Formats: sequence, structure tokens, C-alpha cells
Amino acid sequence: MARQLKVELDVYRLVLHHPRTPWLARVFLGLAVGYLLLPFDLIPDFIPVIGQLDDVLIVPVLFYLGIKCVPSEVMVDCRRQVEARHG
Repeated sequence: MARQLKVELDVYRLVLHHPRTPWLARVFLGLAVGYLLLPFDLIPDFIPVIGQLDDVLIVPVLFYLGIKCVPSEVMVDCRRQVEARHG
């Protein structure tokens, strides 16, 4: 599972830098990464249930929206590059 996560992160990194990646996809993916790195939460974790749900929902939704904006050819090209590196 750790290996697959590393592969996926490499794919997303290439997608962000690919010249054919639309700006909207870059925005969504950048917001997802930025939200993960924020030192605070928009909804504090001490609020029961809702405090944890923001982390569980916001980041995956932003990643999903970002990846949906990327043309399939770009995703295939980036996956091929990563698979060639990782064998």
C-alpha cells in the first residue's frame, strides 16, 4: 500500500507540472495539498464528528475535482512515465 501511495503521489506531481494540465485542475490539486499542510483546520477538530469530517471530506473532494479536470491522455502519459521509473 505504501508503494502504491508513492506511485500515486509521483503521478500527481507529474500531472501538476504537465504542460497540458488545465489551470483549474492545478488550482483544485493545489488547494488540496495546501489544505493538508495548513497548521489549522477551517473547522476545529475538537468539535465532535464535524471537526474530523472536514479533513476526511474536503481533501478527497478537491483531489477528485482536480483529477476530473485533467485530460485522460495526460493521466495516461504521467502514469506511463512513473511506471517506467518504478518498473
